[in-house]
Amino acid sequence: MRVLLSFFLFITFFGFSQNKHRFYNEVQKLQEKYSSKRNSTQPSIVFTGSSSIKYWKTIQKDFPNKNIINTGFGGSTAEDLLFFTDDLILAYNPKQVFIYEGDNDIAGNRNCNLILTQLKQIITKIKSANTTTQIVLISVKPSIARWHLKKDYKKLNRKYKKIAKKDPNISYVDVWKPMLNGNKVKTDIFTKDNLHMNAKGYQIWQSVITNYIN
Repeated sequence: MRVLLSFFLFITFFGFSQNKHRFYNEVQKLQEKYSSKRNSTQPSIVFTGSSSIKYWKTIQKDFPNKNIINTGFGGSTAEDLLFFTDDLILAYNPKQVFIYEGDNDIAGNRNCNLILTQLKQIITKIKSANTTTQIVLISVKPSIARWHLKKDYKKLNRKYKKIAKKDPNISYVDVWKPMLNGNKVKTDIFTKDNLHMNAKGYQIWQSVITNYIN
């Protein structure tokens, strides 16, 4: 009997470890970092999404006197954020949530309708937790590395904008146009990989998002 029980526990543990979400460890670290702010009564503003949020290291300085929680996790998609909505958004009872997803989805050849479906599910979960929470959808950014996907990104951005128009508690912030120089993407606002932004790139985001932050 003991042998069977030990075998069952081993299989259960082994199966769990093999099926861990690919961002499990990163999300755990974010939870540890912001553990003191979980379920806090202090109003917070959550920025979440993929690496463009994760690498915004000056975000608290860029929005002084705001309780900013940055739960960005690099390489994520809308599906990943949906999976971790409770841990990365709802746990902090935010009054406002800024979401940046879609960049990696399109680059990974994921269907636009699927992205929108998962984004709407995220929005529904946020609203179910608190109907007064304001949600801000950040447009997918242009980049040198993924400029060949610009038509798909622009299509997705139009869809995001339509979602925002239908709900007074949802806003759409356009970072696409400010990052362009005419019809081409600015070349001096990225790091060496031509995908992630440098300080100049984040200055553009800060100047635009300031108008939307609560």
